[in-house]
Amino acid sequence: MIFNYRINNLYNNKTVDFFLRQTGYSRRLIIDLKETDEGILLNGERAFTNVKLKEGDILRIHLPFEKPSEHITPVPLPFPVIYEDEHIIAVNKPADMPIHPSINNHENTLANAAAWYFKEKDIPFVFRCVNRLDRDTTGLVLLAKHQLSGCILSESVKAREIHREYMAVCQGIIENPGTIDLPIGRLPGSAIMRCVDLEQGEHAVTHYLPVASENNMTLLRIHLETGRTHQIRIHMGAIGHPLPGDYLYNPDYTWINRQPLHSASLTFDHPITGEKMHLTAPVPEDMRRLFPGSFNLF
Repeated sequence: MIFNYRINNLYNNKTVDFFLRQTGYSRRLIIDLKETDEGILLNGERAFTNVKLKEGDILRIHLPFEKPSEHITPVPLPFPVIYEDEHIIAVNKPADMPIHPSINNHENTLANAAAWYFKEKDIPFVFRCVNRLDRDTTGLVLLAKHQLSGCILSESVKAREIHREYMAVCQGIIENPGTIDLPIGRLPGSAIMRCVDLEQGEHAVTHYLPVASENNMTLLRIHLETGRTHQIRIHMGAIGHPLPGDYLYNPDYTWINRQPLHSASLTFDHPITGEKMHLTAPVPEDMRRLFPGSFNLF
């Protein structure tokens, strides 16, 4: 991947290093560029990062070659693409699909599906997952297709500039919108489960808005300020409205056989063009059937 930049007056007399950092290149990526033949060219000549720029200069950046992700077997699995360009790809992850390979999950993950997708296109594959979902949570997952989009989106996540909205079904009737501000930490004695931990937990904030109620369940739109592990599942349980079908926290399978949680939309600035992106993914059928007629707006 090659990027060409015409230097404007804002960067006149600034160093190449300064420009690259302001443009979103990480320290690690800049080091790799310096070690790459023709990684950094200024007006056609190889340049050091301490060289100062002038208005009108042409800076050419050639991203270094990367070895494809190892130990990820390409497998023909569902990989519903919602949006794709040369920099990013967003998919609507199905239920019962982990994000990454792990013990007992070697060939059934989103990474395996992505490896197959890119293999079929004969494109080198490096798995860069920007946002992560639990195995049984469906919806939008954003992948970066090269190092620079990965760097920029990673910083966007840290700065909480990627806004996520979920659809969820909880038990009980909720009539009014609300906010849950409770810290979340590991459940003592468990490597997986989380709990509200008022003393040592990490700051976590969830906003919810009821959409419809039926059969003593409520359909919610949920916006996260933070992204703690199992945040929605823990917070809704903490106020007495757990998600049904949740094998960890509320294994009630009367209505559904997995936690009814769906990553419905992502709003963010495109890492390369700066365009405001708003991506949506349709709610899956197992959640739709719980509230017939309530999803015409989603």
